[in-house]
Amino acid sequence: MFAEAFQVTLTGVSSSFILGGIGFFLIKRNLLGIGGLNTISLLTVEVTLPLLIFSRLLKSFSFHTFPQWWLFPVLSLAITALGFIVGYFCSGFLKEKEERLQFISLVAFQNSGYLPLTLLSSLLPNHKQELILIYLFLFLLGFNLVMFSLGIYMLTYFDKKEFDFKSLFNPPVVATLLGLAVVWLGWQHFFPSWVLNPLEKIGDCTVPLAMIVVGGNLALIRINQRYLKPITMFTLAKLVIMPLIGLWFIFVWSTPEMLGFLIILQLAMPPATNLSVIVSRYNAKDILISQGIFWGHLFSLITIPVFLSLYFVIRTL
Repeated sequence: MFAEAFQVTLTGVSSSFILGGIGFFLIKRNLLGIGGLNTISLLTVEVTLPLLIFSRLLKSFSFHTFPQWWLFPVLSLAITALGFIVGYFCSGFLKEKEERLQFISLVAFQNSGYLPLTLLSSLLPNHKQELILIYLFLFLLGFNLVMFSLGIYMLTYFDKKEFDFKSLFNPPVVATLLGLAVVWLGWQHFFPSWVLNPLEKIGDCTVPLAMIVVGGNLALIRINQRYLKPITMFTLAKLVIMPLIGLWFIFVWSTPEMLGFLIILQLAMPPATNLSVIVSRYNAKDILISQGIFWGHLFSLITIPVFLSLYFVIRTL
């Protein structure tokens, strides 16, 4: 049973990473420059992903159908808090405080949007994708608020950068809040299909574009074997301990199928590539971030199928 589930999930994960591999190849072969990669990244973050969130919320979300919608932003905060706790205890061997903060950030902040979006289309049937997408967008509302507040503070702590509150209201967050407001007011009926369909089609470009950005960013990272021990410990904390805790929670509390899938999916994800963007944007010192992102994504090619397969097996018990 596990072998069958592993084969299915490995196929889905591999398909997603092939998209990332295209971005990696384009950068390594200089077929796509850094400027072009940045343009694609901005297009994804500021246009396609917000439109995907907004159109899907108007199409599939209602407060009557999702009366406990607020649980998903809270869940994202709980998972981030768990990452802080695990990261803190696993980083005790690091003497420099700056290294410890970056280690904890790598464990606490996962690739919560781009990679899960790609995997959903490969692992779930269409009728379940719509439900889990709503879960994911609501989850990202809480995650992005913490990522672009506490995440920025931790990575720029020693540079004493002033926090920019405008970063909290990034396009995906604004799109989520706007979509929720439109549905709450009942104004979604004022958006006819000839308006929503083009927005949804542009939003559907998010998955391939996002993975090209992830792969391209990985191609820009320089590998340094000096950080072998911290990266080994980080990999254990992020890609093994975190999802194991998730499996235990799901098994003990008998969570609903799609909620449990969202939990284990998020806990099994490698570090957020946006950590590298934050370091670059605020000119912070990159000690472990790039190394952790690269090796985290590489090792997750195996760990993600393992833990998703274990989840599917647990669901049958």
